[in-house]
Amino acid sequence: MTAAGAEAIAAGRTALGIEFGSTRIKACLIDADDPATVLAVGGHAWENRFEDRMWTYALDDVWVGLQSAFAAVVADAEERHGVRPETFGAIGVSAMMHGYLAFDETGDLLVPFRTWRNTTTGAATAELSALFGVNIPLRWSIAHLHQAVLDEEPHVPRIRSITTLAGYVHERLTGRRVLGVGDASGMFPIGPATCDYDERMLHAYDSLAADSTLARPLRDLLPGVLVAGEPAGELTAEGALLLDPTGGLRPGIPFCPPEGDAGTGMVATHAVAPRTGNVSAGTSIFAMVVLEHPLAGPHDELDIVTTPAGDPVAMVHCNNGASELATWAAMFGRFAAAAGSPLEQDAVFETLLGEALSSPADAGGVIVYNHLAGEPIAGLDEGRPMVVRSPDSVLTLGSFMRAQVYGVFGTLSIGMRVLAAEGVTVDRMFAHGGVFRTAGVAQRFLAAALDAPVAVGETASEGGAWGIAVLAAYLAHAPEQALGDHLDRTVFADAAVDVADPEPELVAGYAAYLDRYVAGLAAERAAVDAL
Repeated sequence: MTAAGAEAIAAGRTALGIEFGSTRIKACLIDADDPATVLAVGGHAWENRFEDRMWTYALDDVWVGLQSAFAAVVADAEERHGVRPETFGAIGVSAMMHGYLAFDETGDLLVPFRTWRNTTTGAATAELSALFGVNIPLRWSIAHLHQAVLDEEPHVPRIRSITTLAGYVHERLTGRRVLGVGDASGMFPIGPATCDYDERMLHAYDSLAADSTLARPLRDLLPGVLVAGEPAGELTAEGALLLDPTGGLRPGIPFCPPEGDAGTGMVATHAVAPRTGNVSAGTSIFAMVVLEHPLAGPHDELDIVTTPAGDPVAMVHCNNGASELATWAAMFGRFAAAAGSPLEQDAVFETLLGEALSSPADAGGVIVYNHLAGEPIAGLDEGRPMVVRSPDSVLTLGSFMRAQVYGVFGTLSIGMRVLAAEGVTVDRMFAHGGVFRTAGVAQRFLAAALDAPVAVGETASEGGAWGIAVLAAYLAHAPEQALGDHLDRTVFADAAVDVADPEPELVAGYAAYLDRYVAGLAAERAAVDAL
């Protein structure tokens, strides 16, 4: 228990961040005056479902999970500090970007939530990319909407609004139909000078859809756009009961703009300035690089989104991240338990990743494809996880686990090569996500994969939940400080950061692995066709 923490909680000088990740809903409570200080955390595990050939989450699970995570963070605050929070200085909501949530005029969901993981929008993205002259990825909200229009789905005439998961939760809690610009940039392209949807492209789409059954102009369907620091509403009485059904939470708490996990990852890793970038590794993995100048042209491997402040960012997004690695770790953990030597999850990872360090730098010829879902960068409509090796490869626990970690970064490396060819340089990449909790392994391997220094901070494991809490706390400082200055001077001024520089032997080993990985993608595509 700390007196300062108890006082901050009792006085409401706190900020609460809630992030809906792919496998976990996390809540993080920070001291608003000292955002680097985490006062309490809570979480709730959940999983997407593959139903009718669509990846989805039930909206009932959204609220069950939100209430569970909120109850957990409140209980943790009370246990640590002896004070039960009844209010907060500010709240922020973040979630997986992209996807498709479409509602009718009464606010009823028209079709099950279609997440970012779905790759069924090929015809729409081809048409929209040609129309706009920019790359529209399969997972973007406009791609899902236009695919529904092209397929003449019965619900299209009834659409009155579309949003992301963060936007949906925020609207239910505050009554405001808005998005942070970073999350909005994964729905529809943002104009570089306006921090709002691109007007030329909005008009182009309305002309394209003029003869369709879509009943409203696109802008009417999209949420409003706000930049970091702008007020985004307050917790309503109904919203307070949605968060805390016990009735212990008071309404009236201000909210920051709801953001996507990419934006909160940039904040959490202090990567919102040009020549900085970050890698977020979870169920998906993506890299964000803040641009100094526009790219020479569109690339299928890249999409242009923004920081929460509206600055342009090149994003390399891969649908498949650390899930396959976690599945293998769980299997080895079960083996240990069955053998009479049970281990905690962190200990399982420490053991397995420690073995990876002792293996050949190229993983001994073992190749791992982590594709549970389709992977556009790799040319895959569907995923088939695979382990492939030649007869003369070196198969040990260490080489297998090194290949598993390398496999997490494989598709990402393909996209990063495109950025390098554009002449984009990065002074340092920041990384966050659970895979970096085991010190000195995944971080070193990522530095080799990117051939650039990789930094991991103390808050890396809290990730985007901490990032959106920081954005919530920033509401009180926005009038005086730009977001980048606030992060420099207030949030990260005394932050401890561990930096791993690329090691020549690992760089060469990973490059050899990646060459085999790219060549072997033909086998992965054959598996999709055959199985």
